[in-house]
Amino acid sequence: MRPRVLALAGMVQSLKLVRQIAETGHADTGSQRIVLDSVFRIDADSVDAVYGGRGQLRPGLMTMREHLVDRGGDELLPKLGMAILQIERRFVGDAGMADQVVAGLRALESTAERQGSIHPEVIGRLGQLYADTISHLRPKVIVQGNPHYLQQPQVVAEIRALLLAALRSAVLWRQLGGSYWDFVFRRRAMMEVVEEELG
Repeated sequence: MRPRVLALAGMVQSLKLVRQIAETGHADTGSQRIVLDSVFRIDADSVDAVYGGRGQLRPGLMTMREHLVDRGGDELLPKLGMAILQIERRFVGDAGMADQVVAGLRALESTAERQGSIHPEVIGRLGQLYADTISHLRPKVIVQGNPHYLQQPQVVAEIRALLLAALRSAVLWRQLGGSYWDFVFRRRAMMEVVEEELG
């Protein structure tokens, strides 16, 4: 269960950043780097390796805890999560698109290593890759927020790059055996993992 919870936390962390950027125009760069780095770790041999080690997903785990115990929180976040899990099924079922995304990431890998995953050029190219591929899947992921920021090209690119990171985590979650039943029957088990990770 632990690897699945961490993958889900990666998705949640990415989407929380999407919500922050959509509302305020900026978000924590440390959290952003962790999830954007994960996009390039396609062949990592463990979940910890995907996210750069233990403790990197604390913001995502804290948000998961908030929602698992129904303490309120951003009600648009679970909707975004469900939208990502829906398009994950369509993405995995479209081998041509999946190959295109992997090829795009491979082409960007050396630039990301040299400049860092949160460099504007890298974010711009990740955003373009999302726009060229995943944005054509249905249902379309709708991000709500402050129109002032959502009209700015760099903000749009950041949001798309983070949606790509969210999808990467959703694919990993499913590969690890994750399913919608987790949210119905395994909430207590998930919560135990979250609490253990948060210490």
